[in-house]
Amino acid sequence: MVTRAALLLLGLAVYSCRAEIAPPTLNISLDDDPEVRWAPLMEVFDADFLKKAAAEVIDSTVPKWVHQAVKPIVVALDKYIPQPYAGEIRGLAEHFGGSLSDIIILNFAYEVSAFCTSIIAQDKKGHVYHGRNLDYPHSVLRNLTVNLVFLKNGQVAYRGTSFAGYIGLWTGQSPNKFTVSGDQRGTEHWWNWWKNLVSAFLFRRSPVSWLVRQTLEEAEDFPDAVMRLSKIPIITGVYYIVGGVRAGEGAVITRDRTGPADIWPLDPVNGEWYRVETNFDHWRPPPTRDHRREAANIALNATGQDHINMETLYQVLSLFPVCNGITVYTTTMSAASDTYSTLVRPKGCRPT
Repeated sequence: MVTRAALLLLGLAVYSCRAEIAPPTLNISLDDDPEVRWAPLMEVFDADFLKKAAAEVIDSTVPKWVHQAVKPIVVALDKYIPQPYAGEIRGLAEHFGGSLSDIIILNFAYEVSAFCTSIIAQDKKGHVYHGRNLDYPHSVLRNLTVNLVFLKNGQVAYRGTSFAGYIGLWTGQSPNKFTVSGDQRGTEHWWNWWKNLVSAFLFRRSPVSWLVRQTLEEAEDFPDAVMRLSKIPIITGVYYIVGGVRAGEGAVITRDRTGPADIWPLDPVNGEWYRVETNFDHWRPPPTRDHRREAANIALNATGQDHINMETLYQVLSLFPVCNGITVYTTTMSAASDTYSTLVRPKGCRPT
């Protein structure tokens, strides 16, 4: 077990202890029509608050010209956005009482600026653990975070963590099959908005978070998930981190728009029992100002493979700067044990 004293001796800062909060959990029935399946949101969130929060995210993230570019899409929504997502977006606009174009823009706004840390690790018994911090520069998202349980025929099909009004998933688990998280790839920047729009609406490529959700719903197992997340065209580069249920089932997929740039699997036989992915290609050094990867590596080595578990993985994800001022939530999960836990960081993390 890694102690506070040991971490400080290693030169790592322990986060200031603040009360973490479990987000609300909503059941979303995939058996319902897409236009109505997000109605449970309105049982938890106030519509006026949601509209104001969405406006804050859009105004601070989306270039003004995007508003004009989206107008033709609203006119022919089903031509540009596949089902069930077109129906879900239309239903959200009705639930929110807002404009259809704003809901479309909001969903694409979340496709940028996802600064994250994901860790996949295997213990000495072959158990695979997956953890992630999701960082966004919008404090309002802490009040929008929600756990979602997607049901099919009354049974849990998959689960994930998202934001109210956002139909995609950056974090999710298919019980007894695999886990997945997505991290923005550092080579992709906000000024690539136009490329993302062209990819999505003209080339009909999937937003990265929609592919996560589609994979959670359709993939049969870890190899199938890796194949889908590696090959299906998407609108922008991303890192997909995937964990399975058997020893050795873990990988970081570095994605270009049309396919994989690299697949970095776990290799516990040769001592490589964990992988850490932030927002930069693992074979290149991160920017000198970013110490998340270094801090996570040091902490995992201090923990050791004998002691890695859900609790110690959460401790690693709680270290500054792995957890930092814009960390919205932390998720730890294990598909084999069907364990999934998300906690919101009300004020992020600061060094003590």
